[in-house]
Amino acid sequence: MSNVKVSNTRKLVIIAMLSAIAIVVYYLDFNVPLMPGFIKLDLSNVISLIASFALGPVSGVSVCLIKNLVHLIIKGLSTTYGIGDIFDFVTSATFALVAGIIYLKMKTKKGAVIGCIVGTIAYSVISLPLNLFIVYPIYALAFGGMDTIIGMYQEILPSVDSLFAALAIFNLPFTFIKGILCSVVTILIYKPLSPIIKGRK
Repeated sequence: MSNVKVSNTRKLVIIAMLSAIAIVVYYLDFNVPLMPGFIKLDLSNVISLIASFALGPVSGVSVCLIKNLVHLIIKGLSTTYGIGDIFDFVTSATFALVAGIIYLKMKTKKGAVIGCIVGTIAYSVISLPLNLFIVYPIYALAFGGMDTIIGMYQEILPSVDSLFAALAIFNLPFTFIKGILCSVVTILIYKPLSPIIKGRK
């Protein structure tokens, strides 16, 4: 077996292992203050970012895909046709892809920081139109109409009078903070983990 084949085999094994970790972390979500109860925080993007930095951006996207496919299979389509997992995949994959591409061109701590910042911005920006035009309309069909969903936000801030306002005031900052949090954790733990993932001493 050639070195290339050994390297590729190791890469596939590492992607599978990181995907398994990402699935576990994805399930360890929790509610956060000042957000509707159906919005939860998880740190699974840390794992896909690590994969992107150590193995390349495609590997980071692969971890996101496997994580969401497994979660979707276990959870089932339910009444929302798996839109939550599709949304999480598109946004998380964007995050991992953007950050990974930048780090690929600038393999320094500065490159990792820049990649995480730009990735967080892309992650946050793409979430707004997806939620506004696709995700929440499907949720509205499944859970009693848009007024019901907006009402959950109004329980926290009564002045919220539209879906766009709810997303701009609550979801967009939440997504940005989540991205920053995942970025900080990634930057803190990536360096000691990198040699292990890459098989170097």
